[in-house]
Amino acid sequence: MDANKLLNLYAAGERKFNGANLHQVNLSDADLKGANFAEADLSGANLSQADLSGCNLSRANLTDADLSRANLNGANLSEVNLIGADLIEVNLEETNLSRADLRSANLGMANLIGANLSEAEMSGADLRKANFTKANLIGSNINEAEFSGADFTEAVITEQEMNGGMLHIGISHKWITWAGSY
Repeated sequence: MDANKLLNLYAAGERKFNGANLHQVNLSDADLKGANFAEADLSGANLSQADLSGCNLSRANLTDADLSRANLNGANLSEVNLIGADLIEVNLEETNLSRADLRSANLGMANLIGANLSEAEMSGADLRKANFTKANLIGSNINEAEFSGADFTEAVITEQEMNGGMLHIGISHKWITWAGSY
């Protein structure tokens, strides 16, 4: 599906885009509040500055997608694949990112206040200056992540260890692919 077709369907009141193939679609600056993109392929998509607040993106493939400065407030991104995604200055406040795969993603200056990142895989991610205030990080893995200047005020963290500027959190996971298989 191309961007124009999706935007026309959305304007006509359609909100269900489950499993849609939107590979490399350009939806920058789009207003798609409350849409359902569960299990959709949005790999390589340009969603910069889009309003995706309240959207369901569970188990979606957003590998290498550009979500910089997008609004995902209150969205469901559980089990989402965000490997290598650009999430600079993204608003993920109160967002469900449980079991999300954020390996090598760039979350520099992201707003993650109150986000649920339980069991999220964030190894190798750029978390510099991100705000994790009151975020749930139980069971998450941020090994080898860069988090200088990140704010973890009142974040829920277990097995915390500060070692040479590196924070190690978490347990071993059984990872879920973007298609949701084990």
